[in-house]
Amino acid sequence: MELGAIGFDAPPLVLAIPNGGVAVAVPITQALEADLDLIIVRKLQIPHNPEAGFGAVTSLGSVILNQPLVDRIGLTKAQIQAVIKQTEQQIRQRQQTYAQVLRPITPKNRAVILVDDGLASGYTMLAAIESVLTFKPNMIIVAVPTASVGAIEKVKPMVDTLVCPHTPAGFIFAVADAYQHWYDVPDEEVLSLLSILKGTKKC
Repeated sequence: MELGAIGFDAPPLVLAIPNGGVAVAVPITQALEADLDLIIVRKLQIPHNPEAGFGAVTSLGSVILNQPLVDRIGLTKAQIQAVIKQTEQQIRQRQQTYAQVLRPITPKNRAVILVDDGLASGYTMLAAIESVLTFKPNMIIVAVPTASVGAIEKVKPMVDTLVCPHTPAGFIFAVADAYQHWYDVPDEEVLSLLSILKGTKKC
């Protein structure tokens, strides 16, 4: 299913997960004449292994843990809370960065489209979904360019619709493999995209 085939009674709210999700969300927002806001999601980094995560925290206050992984690596409650506290501070800093071009829009009673640049494990999106559900939206749609089969299996049952045109089979999956030119989107580019969309001066 394509996003354009979904009927909306009112303009939907696109919630982009920065940074990579913003570049994907802007053309969706323009095409659907939707509203745009951000939901910041940060992975909970495993101590001494910052490239890996054991869960995620969102700017709307939800915390989701990969409990099987937490049990397997033996993280204590104190370690978990310390990482959550540090991650929440990172989220507050990013909120301050983006506040100059966006003001919060509530998902309550809205059709919400959650957008990211891809789903690897799926836990980032699951945290975003859990946060949005607390606001009682009319519907939740997840739209991503690419996703692993495992992530699709986790996320799809949690939402009304999942739109993902690229779901490669295979044991190894990387979001970057779906892109011809992959890079970590810097804050400056996110601010520029949001400023152009909002009709404000470029930051």
